Amino acid sequence: MRLLKIVPDNTNIGFVRIRFIAFAITALLTVAAIGLVAARGLNFGVDFVGGVSIEEKFTTVPPTDELRATISALGFGEATIQGTGKNTVTIRLPVPHSSDPAATNTMVEQVKSAVKAKFPTATFSAVSTVSGKVSGELIRNGVLAVVLAIVGIAIFSWLRYEWQFGVSTAVAILHDVLMTLGFFALTRLVFDLNIVAAVLTIIGYSINDKMVIDDRIRENMRKYRKMGMSELIDLSVNETLPRTVMTSLTILLALGSLLIWGGEVLRGFTSAMMLGIVVGTYSSIYVSSSLLITLGLKPGVKPEKADSIANNAERVAPRERP
Repeated sequence: MRLLKIVPDNTNIGFVRIRFIAFAITALLTVAAIGLVAARGLNFGVDFVGGVSIEEKFTTVPPTDELRATISALGFGEATIQGTGKNTVTIRLPVPHSSDPAATNTMVEQVKSAVKAKFPTATFSAVSTVSGKVSGELIRNGVLAVVLAIVGIAIFSWLRYEWQFGVSTAVAILHDVLMTLGFFALTRLVFDLNIVAAVLTIIGYSINDKMVIDDRIRENMRKYRKMGMSELIDLSVNETLPRTVMTSLTILLALGSLLIWGGEVLRGFTSAMMLGIVVGTYSSIYVSSSLLITLGLKPGVKPEKADSIANNAERVAPRERP
């Protein structure tokens, strides 16, 4: 029985040859993502803005103005209405001024009753409440977690390899994070703590993929000291390409199942993860590896690092060269 090979043996794609095109596309997408976040902002969930979020499902979603008028008549403040999926609507309201938890429960029950009376097909789905103070702390901690992850991984790459690897790693991961933020600014999907978890997971996947390629580059720098850097990086990326493609495809298949059958709660997380896998694979192959040439990395490694690389590098099945 023959093994399935998505990437044929002896694949020799010239990734470095089109690096300037890849750099231009990456720069444009990054600027577009920053522009979207600045112009449209993120649709922060209750985790980050505070308030009460109530999810209702309908057989047919009613007009937004009619639903808002029904809720506003209760006198709990301005309601924000947003569709979050097929026939599902999220209703956001300010937290009641009273510190008594029963006040929030009373407000939720009144909203549910009023919506049910006006729209008989409505069914309650979920509710969450976060105070303004807690939401501010969550924003600060979420941003800090992402920044520390990027800085820590860049420093690790610098110490393990050379400074060029650390810089290229930071650029690639920052690109992946900005693409995710731009996607959420464009789609207006709710950005909550689940998405912060997805962003950190994307960072972890991206660095894992990049480390495999970087290890192979460093191994080949020791083996082929007289080979040009462009040819060496193309060789390294092509040697690890089957592993990269198979890993990305299997993860995308699992995430696709979650996207279809995981329900509304996981939809934002799954969407962010799927985008991150695609973008992370792209940045590892086309951006960070080729960026090493621009940063002036040369073949050959220091003797004391050679043995460490040979002993610790992640192994990928050897490939026959054409």
